[in-house]
Amino acid sequence: MDWHIRAKEGHGFVPIVPEGDPRTRFIEFGLLRLGDEEEYGWDAEAKEAVLVILGGRCTVRAGVEVYEGIGERKDVFSGEAYAVFVPPGNEVRVTGVGDVEVAVCKAPSDAEGGPRLIFPGEVRVRSVGKLNWRRDVKDVIGQEVPARHLLVGETVNPPGNWSSSPPHRHDEDRPPEESDMEEVYFFKVSPSQGFGLQRIYTDDGEVDEAYVVRDGDTVVIPKGYHPVVAGPGYRLYYLWILAGEGRALIPYDDPAHRWLKDVEPIIEEQGL
Repeated sequence: MDWHIRAKEGHGFVPIVPEGDPRTRFIEFGLLRLGDEEEYGWDAEAKEAVLVILGGRCTVRAGVEVYEGIGERKDVFSGEAYAVFVPPGNEVRVTGVGDVEVAVCKAPSDAEGGPRLIFPGEVRVRSVGKLNWRRDVKDVIGQEVPARHLLVGETVNPPGNWSSSPPHRHDEDRPPEESDMEEVYFFKVSPSQGFGLQRIYTDDGEVDEAYVVRDGDTVVIPKGYHPVVAGPGYRLYYLWILAGEGRALIPYDDPAHRWLKDVEPIIEEQGL
């Protein structure tokens, strides 16, 4: 099965990983592209949703809450995200304040509580790895948000750098070594004519795929190790959406490449 989804054009709501997609058990994903004063929404449903503003501004009405004119970055490479977590049972309406692009992530849910606005200052930003596997990882919807299934964040690779390195997987429910979570990556590239590479492979060799990813592409990751590299001269961004029966993310590193983490303290000591 092909897990690579090419960039999709379109205005309004553009479904990318729809409900019932055979590649996922939990995750639905799409893009919402609106102009000034254009509106899109959905009625209350038995799903939790995470709205991440990729670029531009909008007003979000979620249940009784109204978040006016949120969003301050022009694109995903220009700062941290505004996001809205919407538990099930809430009607949602999004209205553009100028042009806006919003990532819409959903999963079935019985979570309770009210909607929550996440400000850019609440996004946890971490520099992860060293040398040419250093990247910035940004936790947007973490454990502090009472979702039932979803964890959502962003990663930015500098030009030529790798992420998910050493390669990790989260395929099996066997804590404390590993948790079982599916994942979806949505990519942006700067400048936009650039590219990156996504590899997905399993220990038994049943899966061993490499995809050229370009601006606007999506990759579904039901299983397997999944390292990513940015092309030389191009920054690579991806929105990552994780979901499982639980929300404890316990990645398992490929034993063949785990030594990369072991040398990171030595590299840091040398000031490299």
